[in-house]
Amino acid sequence: MMPVYRSKLRAVTSACAPASLDSKQPPGRTRLDGVDLLRGLAILFVLLNHVNMRLFLAHIPYTRGLPSQLMSSLVWNGQRGVQMFFAVSGFLITRTSLQRWHHFGLRSVREFYQLRFARIAPLLILLLGVLGLLHAANFQDYVVSDDTGGLGRALLAALTLHINVLEASRGYLPGSWDVLWSLSVEEMFYLWFPWLLWMLGRGKLAVVMLLGFVFMGPFARTVWAHDNEVWREYSYLGGMDAIALGCLTALVLEKIRLSRMMLSVVGFTGAALLILCLGFTRQAAFRALADHGLDMTAIAIATCGLMTAASQAQWRRSRLLAPFTRLGRCSYEIYLLHMFVVFAAFRLFVAAGKPLGGVPLMFVAVIVIAGSLGAAVAKLYSEPANRWLRRRWGVDVGLSTRMP
Repeated sequence: MMPVYRSKLRAVTSACAPASLDSKQPPGRTRLDGVDLLRGLAILFVLLNHVNMRLFLAHIPYTRGLPSQLMSSLVWNGQRGVQMFFAVSGFLITRTSLQRWHHFGLRSVREFYQLRFARIAPLLILLLGVLGLLHAANFQDYVVSDDTGGLGRALLAALTLHINVLEASRGYLPGSWDVLWSLSVEEMFYLWFPWLLWMLGRGKLAVVMLLGFVFMGPFARTVWAHDNEVWREYSYLGGMDAIALGCLTALVLEKIRLSRMMLSVVGFTGAALLILCLGFTRQAAFRALADHGLDMTAIAIATCGLMTAASQAQWRRSRLLAPFTRLGRCSYEIYLLHMFVVFAAFRLFVAAGKPLGGVPLMFVAVIVIAGSLGAAVAKLYSEPANRWLRRRWGVDVGLSTRMP
């Protein structure tokens, strides 16, 4: 099945190749294959996890007889995939910000917000509009219950970046709304990020501030969660430590050039740590880390180590890994839209009588179709909207719009 899967994945994700507006981009602003690969793996974990959740909630015994650790590593790592996204986001945003604005000022702060809005808002607004229509039409998988505040409350939470707070206080929203919790965490961080660079620069004070976020992350996932299961995973500080680690990595790499040997050590250590975190989740040592909220910190550190090695060594992906790097290049579109595919695929699975033999097909179909949908939306809507807004505001119109 794997050769067929890879060929299909290459075909449906080819539209996610980098869309540069100017073939003569300044040095250092080209895509990083290693970072795109990490994003591709992260979105793959999210897709597998959300398909698994539909099967798990429906009590489909498709994992019976399979090694429990293998299945845990494959289909229960969605939250850890999001943590990888957070670290990648902090690294890329800081890296590109330092390249654009060597000295932050008020103009830089304004342009930073304009660039973030151009990248995030068009697809988010479209998504909220579609979800509102599906709620009004009473589609079962998209109705926001009165217990969680109804449609108006969900829209307000999405637009004011506190979906995570709403869910922690009133319960989970439907799947296509629920994924917006991570956007609330990420964009809340970036509300103050440009002011940090403007007021503190990129020196010791900024480093101390970011280290503070790293220090608080494990406490936010444990002690400060107050036994609230949702807040344990969705809190602001519980995700911002990974973003801060990504920012710190970019700040350090701006000033330090590691030797080839050191890059090999850092890359190998990061890969080993990531494999341990993703592949040995049922081991006592990993559970001890999780009990203290340090499992997510370890994943962020591993991701930063791999980004360090990949960026400074200018690692280039092989043809075998190309489908995953292409998935990573439109991971934002896939992430926001994939639950439509998951719900549709699961409905078809139920209508077919829940055949266990159809489970592998459903996993593959969701990956392929979600990748296709993300690529199409990126090419036909979010990228053109991003470029239009940048041209209108006159900010960085010559750069790839998908890089941050």
